Amino acid sequence: MIPFRDFKVDISEEHEILRSTIKDFCESEVTKYVEEGELKGEIPAELKAKVVKLGLYGLNAKPELGGQGGDLLSQAIASEELSRVWTSFSTHLFINWLYIHAVQTYGSGRIAEKYVPPVAKGQKIGAFANTEPGAGSDVAGIKTYAKKVGNEYVINGRKIFISNGGIADYIVVSARTSPPEEGKRWKGISLFIVEKEQVKIISRIDTVGLRASNTAELSFEDAEVPEENMIGEEGMGFKHTLEAFDYSRVVVAAQGVGLAQAALEKMITYSMSRTAFDRKIAEFQLIQEKVAESIAEVAYARLLTYWAANLIMKGNMDDGIPAASIAKYVATDVANRVAQRAENVMGGYGVSKGGAERYLRDAQILMTYEGTNDIQKLTVARTIYRKLGLRI
Repeated sequence: MIPFRDFKVDISEEHEILRSTIKDFCESEVTKYVEEGELKGEIPAELKAKVVKLGLYGLNAKPELGGQGGDLLSQAIASEELSRVWTSFSTHLFINWLYIHAVQTYGSGRIAEKYVPPVAKGQKIGAFANTEPGAGSDVAGIKTYAKKVGNEYVINGRKIFISNGGIADYIVVSARTSPPEEGKRWKGISLFIVEKEQVKIISRIDTVGLRASNTAELSFEDAEVPEENMIGEEGMGFKHTLEAFDYSRVVVAAQGVGLAQAALEKMITYSMSRTAFDRKIAEFQLIQEKVAESIAEVAYARLLTYWAANLIMKGNMDDGIPAASIAKYVATDVANRVAQRAENVMGGYGVSKGGAERYLRDAQILMTYEGTNDIQKLTVARTIYRKLGLRI
């Protein structure tokens, strides 16, 4: 069957226990911080401390590195439930998971032992810095460079739109260690762990959505990094970065599912309580159409997300890579559409604080970061054509 054969989705009892635990935690503990956190543009320290006790910072870290050893589906389910209540907060945690994934997957044992446990235990914050002012979707186009000087690398360059960037203690940074080869622009990029003392924060970036997520522009000016802080193979950072993003796109897809679920629930609740023309507006067919379309879309977005997670967990990257891109662009598009419907159903209340407007603003970021949705579509098409023997 072109292009996929395996459509099996396995969800264990442990996954459902995790879902229930996080859902209860979000409804009892997270909800009360959302309004103030969005207004102030930060995740309260009090909430972070509660999450540390729950073990969520190290959800995907190996047990021997102080984590829970959670698989990709666990991260997706956690992200979905967190995003249902506060998408900014789910982003804060998921970026730590992305950092942990990169370090424990590509770093040496000694480096992983040094740089994973503090983040897994919530003592330090992690980030991943790849995007630059002139290189976003074009990962191979980065200009940040690292020069070997004795037993160190000296890094110079700028990074932008970095989630957790202004609060991170440790940052995985992509930099060129050699010029690109002709016809192979991706070669010559390496990954490094850089500590915050070597990073200059240029500015906090004001974004339309995820307003409590710290997004920053960073500068590296003769940043001195020990040679052992290179993670992965020298010159292969491009491939390591894309592999890490294949995982993270599933988590972003789950964010879309959670956000869409929240908007759907708000739409239904409002339609059952709001009266117009002496009837509950839920009785009007146009409202029913919006609800039905949203129910269907949330259901298939969730299935696509869990399916992509299962493929990657099985090591089937030939199918997992395009599936992750499909899940990412479909689920985040669904989040945007369901949020718009919720706004329409709620009228003036939908565009007021506490209505559905935050969902719509957050959805714009989900459709943009970790690879824009247009880029995901190109990834899907090109991957399938290559499987069929056509290089494009």
